[in-house]
Amino acid sequence: MRNFARTIGIDYSGATTPVASLKGLRVYLAEGQRPVEIHPPPSPRTYWTRKGAAEWLVERLSEDVPTLVGIDHGFSFPMRYFEAHGLAPDWPGFLDDFHCHWPTDQDHVYVDFVREGLAGNGAARMGNARWRRLTEERAGGAKSVFHFDVQGSVAKSTHAGIPWLRFIRNRLGARVHFWPFDGWDIPAGRSVIAEVYPALWSRAFATEGRTGDQHDAFCIAAWLSQADQDGRLAALFKPDLSTPERVLAEVEGWILGVPGLIRSDGRRDDSGTSPS
Repeated sequence: MRNFARTIGIDYSGATTPVASLKGLRVYLAEGQRPVEIHPPPSPRTYWTRKGAAEWLVERLSEDVPTLVGIDHGFSFPMRYFEAHGLAPDWPGFLDDFHCHWPTDQDHVYVDFVREGLAGNGAARMGNARWRRLTEERAGGAKSVFHFDVQGSVAKSTHAGIPWLRFIRNRLGARVHFWPFDGWDIPAGRSVIAEVYPALWSRAFATEGRTGDQHDAFCIAAWLSQADQDGRLAALFKPDLSTPERVLAEVEGWILGVPGLIRSDGRRDDSGTSPS
C-alpha cells in the first residue's frame, strides 16, 4: 500500500533573485505513474522562480492529498555552526535566526549580496567550508553547505532555499511534516518535505534527452514513487543511527536515502538505497 498519492522532485537553483526566471529550477510530479514536468503558470517568465515554486508548493500541500516532496538543497547546518554562533540546537529557531541574517527571500536579494554585505548581515552568520553535517559525511560525495563557488556546490541553493522552507512551514503549520526535524515517524496521511541528493539515484534512469537539471528533478520524483510502491521507502525514513547521531540529525537534518550505518570495513551500507 502506498503511503503517498504523489511525489514531487525539485532540482533547486540559488542563482540571481527569488523572482528571477531560473532555467535550473525544475519540478517533476509523479502520481503512481511516470513523472511529468510541471511548468510554472503562464507569465512573461519562462521558467520557475523560487518564490513561484514555494507558493505553488503551498497550494499543492494545502490539498488533502498526501504528498512526498524531495528538494536537493541543505535544510540545516552542521552543529559546529550552532556552537560557533551560540544558537540553541533547535531547527525552527535556526530558521528564524537565519532569515534575520540572510533574507534571501526578498524579491531583489541575491545570495551574493548578503555574502558581500550589501543586504542582511551574513557576516554575523557565516560557516566554514570544512564543516560538514553527519549526513554529508555518510553520503560520501555530498559537499558542505558552506562550500561556495565550486562545481557541484549546494551552498548557494541552500542559502537561497532555507528561507522558503520557513515560508512553507509558516503557511502550512502541521499540515506538512519536515523530516526528520518534526520527527522520524510520519503521521498517517501527512505530506512530507525531505532533503534529497539526486546523485544517489540519477544513474538508475536513462536521461532520455533531459537536461541535467530536468533529469535530477525527474529521478527524485521517480525514485521516491518507486520506493513508496515497492515498500522500500519506510526503511529510508529510519536510517540506522545511534541515539546520539539521531539527536544530532534532528538538528542538522538528514538526506533521505543516505544510510546511517558505516560497516566495520569503512564502507557505507547502501542496501537501503539500491535503485533496482
